[in-house]
Formats: sequence, C-alpha cells, structure tokens
Amino acid sequence: MKIYKSCYRNHWISPYTIIDYVFFWTDWSKCGRKKGIPTLEDEENYVEHPEWVEKATDYLSPVSRAIQWVLDLVHPEIKIVKIDRWDTWSMDHTLADIILPMLKQLKETKHGAPHTDDTDVPEYLRSTMCQPKEYEWDTDDLWFKRWDWILDEMIFAFECKVDDSWEDAFRSGKHDIIQVPVDKDGNEVPKGQHKYYQMKDGPNNTYKCDYDGMKKVEERIQNGFRLFGRYYQNLWD
Repeated sequence: MKIYKSCYRNHWISPYTIIDYVFFWTDWSKCGRKKGIPTLEDEENYVEHPEWVEKATDYLSPVSRAIQWVLDLVHPEIKIVKIDRWDTWSMDHTLADIILPMLKQLKETKHGAPHTDDTDVPEYLRSTMCQPKEYEWDTDDLWFKRWDWILDEMIFAFECKVDDSWEDAFRSGKHDIIQVPVDKDGNEVPKGQHKYYQMKDGPNNTYKCDYDGMKKVEERIQNGFRLFGRYYQNLWD
C-alpha cells in the first residue's frame, strides 16, 4: 500500500481579504484582518466596512476566481492511493495500523466535540447527570468528556486489533496434551485395539484461561468498533 495525500487546500482568496490588505492603514481594515477569537473589547471597538466595499467586491470576485484557478493549476491537490493485493489478505489489520495513530492524533489536536448519545457512554457521563443549562443551545458540563471517553474506547479497540498480546493476561501455565486411544464412542481402549485418538490434558498440564475475563474485553473491543462506525462522520478536528 502506498498513499500520497496533500494537506487540505483552499486557494480561494476573498475579495474582502484583498481590500483589507490594500487599505491596511484603515481602522475597518485592521478589524477585518484581526485573527482569532474576538474579545469583548474587539467587539466594542469593531468598525464596519464602508458601503463602497460591498460594490467593490462584486468587481473583484472574478479576480478572486482567476487567482484560485491559477493556484489550483500550479498547486493541485495530491491524492494517490495504491493498493497491493496483500493489503486485503487481512484488511481489518491493515486498516487498523492506519486508523489507530490517526485516532490518537485526533484526540490530541481536536478543537471541538460533536453531539453524542447518552446511551453510548457510562451513566456518570450522561447529560442527565449535569446541572441544568442556562440556554438550550449551551453545551453541558460533560459534553467534551463524553467525546473523550468515546475516542478512548475507539483507540482501545484498535490497539487490541493491532496487538493481540492483551490475551496473554488471561492465560497462565503450560500445555501438556496427550493422545489417548479411544473407540468410535470415545471410550478409552488399550493400544492396538483402537481406531481413533482423542486429545486430553496430560499429567503436566497447568494451562488455565480466564474465558469470562477475555469475553468482557472482547465485548469492549466490539463496542469500540461500533462507536467508530456510529461516529465516523464526526471524526474531524
């Protein structure tokens, strides 16, 4: 597998941006060029664009489109995906190697959180456990913690897919398996009088496995994959 993908590009330069930079010395231009989240002081001192700017943008729109066309031509988006035949032998493992580091980066760099259903998180993280909101459109106190929990469950599932050594924690001892001669009904018979063998634990067998504990982890893994599918379209930064 080979993937070449450029960063997301948007070569559109707004007519307002052009005007703001041409008339850089004006107060309204400084307000237009100010980046980041505006403070209360910024909002109080905000200066609107003059009326003539609206008309000027109509004349500059074709210029903006021409600039965008040239930049798209000179610096196009790169999106090349080459799949080798062995990539689909165990496609679930192949994709897990890619998805896992992306999920981890998303959790570290995200700037927001989507709406999540209470049924997908533990009771202590549900919206019903929060204080009443002042306004209907406000986020509750646990909004972002719910998304973090869901991302952690996705990451856990893919970590277990990439490395299945987690199963070792539920196993102990060593195998000692012997072949026992049996008849067609499974009853032990002396050697030389048998037609069949049955595998049984030998005298030195100490192997044990906590199947109940392993099942709980497997259920958590499956739930992580379910959440990944359910919130796939919310995996944005």
